[in-house]
Amino acid sequence: MASANDDPYYKSRDAGFPENGQCHGREFGAQQQKGLQVAVIIPSYRVTDHILGVIERIGKEVASIYVVDDCCPVGSGAFVTAHCQDPRVKVIRHEKNLGVGGAVITGIRAALEDGMDICVKVDGDGQMDPQILPRFVMPIADGFADYTKGNRFYYMDTVKKMPVIRLIGNAALSFFAKLSSGYWDIFDPNNGYVAISSTVARELPLDKISRNYFFESDVLFRLSLIRARVIDIPMHAIYGDEQSNMKINRIIFTFMGNHIKNFIKRIVYNYFVRDFSIASMYFVFGVIFLSLGVLFGIFTWVDSLGRASSAPTGTVMLVSLQVIVGVQLLLSFMAFDVANVPSVPIQRLLARYPIMFRAPSEAADSQNVINKISMGNDHGADKSEGV
Repeated sequence: MASANDDPYYKSRDAGFPENGQCHGREFGAQQQKGLQVAVIIPSYRVTDHILGVIERIGKEVASIYVVDDCCPVGSGAFVTAHCQDPRVKVIRHEKNLGVGGAVITGIRAALEDGMDICVKVDGDGQMDPQILPRFVMPIADGFADYTKGNRFYYMDTVKKMPVIRLIGNAALSFFAKLSSGYWDIFDPNNGYVAISSTVARELPLDKISRNYFFESDVLFRLSLIRARVIDIPMHAIYGDEQSNMKINRIIFTFMGNHIKNFIKRIVYNYFVRDFSIASMYFVFGVIFLSLGVLFGIFTWVDSLGRASSAPTGTVMLVSLQVIVGVQLLLSFMAFDVANVPSVPIQRLLARYPIMFRAPSEAADSQNVINKISMGNDHGADKSEGV
């Protein structure tokens, strides 16, 4: 399967995505011509050393900046209020610590109340370059994606500088995130540099999304349930003297458990509640055959040890056949699931009804955009889509 970065959309906009991450102002300014308002959300917790620099580097194309002080012990919110004169900045304070996810959700809700069209989350520790924000906004503004996220593993020169343990850990977490979300064409799931269409954000159950460091992965899971299109955005990793509040050894097992729970929920909802297809049968019979083979094999092995004799050839073949058939059926299910990655942005579909209440010319223009998107996705008609 081709990755999101092989999408024709990227190839058609190479001029706007140079290596240094700077986008032409004319192209990013197109979102202003469409009347779209972009908001930046900065969760703040022990970031007084870097947050002012982050705010200063946010371009004038951004309409509002929401700094969410998550009950910071060093008063990040008060620090911004005292030292930042940017009129776009709005400081929101939590009475108690809700975690990075809780801070982002607070910012999203504030942005939705203010009528923002696109919400971008940028950390306040300086590890995310605000100057490449156009990369995240443009695909959403152009209707090619519902949600964009950074990928720090896109450039080889950046990957070479990363510790091996980080590469291995991210590969493992990415695989579990693919399982739980169904987005097999993305990587670096815990990257916090993300952007989302407000139309799509309103469809998410914000109260149910994880408030801790599992936030980004849980959002992907929730997006998969509504069939939103997600794409990776190439970016360089920036590491300085900042200190991360996330301890890998403390969250690794929690992450794994949450991914397994989300995987089960996704399979049940997408393949048995909302739909039932040949893939559903692959999964059911695959689990049955594999389970019977393993259980029967264990029983036969224990029985052979008790009798101090080898199991009959026929029994061994029966166990092997059950295991092979079960594995093959599950592999077929996985192949179906990989091909079923959402590829049609739902923000256009969700906006289809409001179009009827616009001026005739605006409605016609918007409908033409939808038709072009539909025609552009005809090449992927062989994929199973359930919007």
